[in-house]
Amino acid sequence: MSDPAFAITDPDGGLSGETKKRLAEKVSRAFYAIFEDPEERFYFDGPDEDTGYMLDTGNVDARTEGMSYGMMMAVQMNRRDLFDKLWTFSRRYMLQTDGIYRGYFAWSVRPDGTHNAEGPAPDGEEYFAMALFFAESRWGNDPSHPYGDQAREILRHCAHQQELVPGGLAMWDPDNHLVRFVPEADYSDPSYHLPHFYRLFSERADPEDRPFWRAASEASYAYLAASCHPVTGLAPEYADYSGAPLHFFRKTTEFYSDAYRVVLNIALDACWFGAKPELAAAVTRAQATLRGRPDLMADHSCLCSGEAHPIPVLHPLGLLATTAAGSLISRDRDAADWWLRQLLEAEPRTGNRRYYDNCLYFFSLLLLSGQYRIL
Repeated sequence: MSDPAFAITDPDGGLSGETKKRLAEKVSRAFYAIFEDPEERFYFDGPDEDTGYMLDTGNVDARTEGMSYGMMMAVQMNRRDLFDKLWTFSRRYMLQTDGIYRGYFAWSVRPDGTHNAEGPAPDGEEYFAMALFFAESRWGNDPSHPYGDQAREILRHCAHQQELVPGGLAMWDPDNHLVRFVPEADYSDPSYHLPHFYRLFSERADPEDRPFWRAASEASYAYLAASCHPVTGLAPEYADYSGAPLHFFRKTTEFYSDAYRVVLNIALDACWFGAKPELAAAVTRAQATLRGRPDLMADHSCLCSGEAHPIPVLHPLGLLATTAAGSLISRDRDAADWWLRQLLEAEPRTGNRRYYDNCLYFFSLLLLSGQYRIL
């Protein structure tokens, strides 16, 4: 248990030394829980000795979301052994080599590599590319490990699939520069919007595509501001190109699992490139909304307006952790401190739904501890 008497912040408004120490310790424990704990890990060696995969323990599959998350965790923690195993599995069993999805990755496969689906999910591709660029910076780019070249190839397909593959569709709408939910969709998912990644893509992608990624970054800043509710600060899982909530997959709720990532993404962008006032204001509103509604943290999902919905919260730790990550830029220091104390009390989730929660928990801790770095 953390001591409620210790100061969360220092006199200059930053995190106190004790807070940073406790967060760093929790990063190490969370990494162990994910990759090594004999009972609760969800990283496993793959079907070949040079492969490994991240198991979605709730759905019993390996997803590009989790594989690319694992690669980002590994490169941030300087674990090339894990990174290479995850990337080898991804290329061997998920990368499409023909058809309209050539160059993309099948978003869901079984642990033996058998495909559950053929289409891609853009959050996987964008995390793959960013993790590979960071690997290039940390470990180099050579013929045996062409990390940067592979990242550029992914982004080439994301922006130009319709030109590279007959019948293919790009993951980013070429007219408005917004990431699509899937290539065939004319709508989006606010949590897919990573303008901080796109700013780095605009420096590291193919030179001719760098203006595109800069435009995508600016478009996503505007989209995030539009999709966060003007009163509650909450963003929907799915939204049209104006940012208005949409309902799919028999879900009639709006602020649900994917959407929890929006506050974390905004906070990471602020850490790397400085806070956008309109986005910091949205995070402040979101922290206030959820702090005042314990029912939304444990029992019920909700509409972006804050109206409770009977669908239960599936990932309460992920919601807590990402909301606490917003403390980095919240304008309400009392609320920010409150959320940080909740996170310092929290431990990794156990059981069959631990995968998504613990991924968000790890990244939130990594960010707040100052260890989620541009490499």
